[in-house]
Amino acid sequence: MPRWIVALLRVALLLALLLTGILLLARGWVWWRARPHIATLDAVTPHDVAIVFGAGLWYDGSPTPVLRDRVATAAALYFHGKAKKLLFSGDNRFINYNEPEAMRQYALSLGVPDDAIVLDYAGRRTYDTCYRARAIFGVEDAIVVTQRFHLPRAVYTCRAVGIDAVGVPADKQRYRTGPYIYWNVREFLATARALADVHITHPLPVLGKPEPIFAEEETP
Repeated sequence: MPRWIVALLRVALLLALLLTGILLLARGWVWWRARPHIATLDAVTPHDVAIVFGAGLWYDGSPTPVLRDRVATAAALYFHGKAKKLLFSGDNRFINYNEPEAMRQYALSLGVPDDAIVLDYAGRRTYDTCYRARAIFGVEDAIVVTQRFHLPRAVYTCRAVGIDAVGVPADKQRYRTGPYIYWNVREFLATARALADVHITHPLPVLGKPEPIFAEEETP
């Protein structure tokens, strides 16, 4: 094998090792910073709002198992007096793809009253959901609801944009092995991007007119 190819392979290996180290460090840092702010449903203190992140829909528009578990956990928080309002945030860029409305319909089927539900139609990713919760809906403290693999990034991102967030895991079942491995691997890249978003690039999501969840006179 020519020497230049050997040298190139060595450089590629070093770059791969460096990238892997950066991704491991990023996720470890976010997990360490978020860990003190994660609690069980029973132990979490009451908050005004629970933020629920979108997690995909089936072809018929119904929530995936991951998303159903997030909504069901948020509903349990509401029924246990842990959250007064549920902010369902998801993607609605296409007319036949409406995560927030699918989340609302499932919550209603669980008995959550409609006046306890708030919809965010521009929560296209975790950063957007956290940013808009603070900038558009006036959320200052909240319970963040998602699965354990995603929870540290969600808590860290919300806290970084000014929300005093605490996370509650929504793992209510054993998920299929293949997707679960994919989600965890993907989380390494997503976590690195989240750190860049909140500390370096500060991108602006889709914004609009403020829609505070609580009017000033209603705020405790």
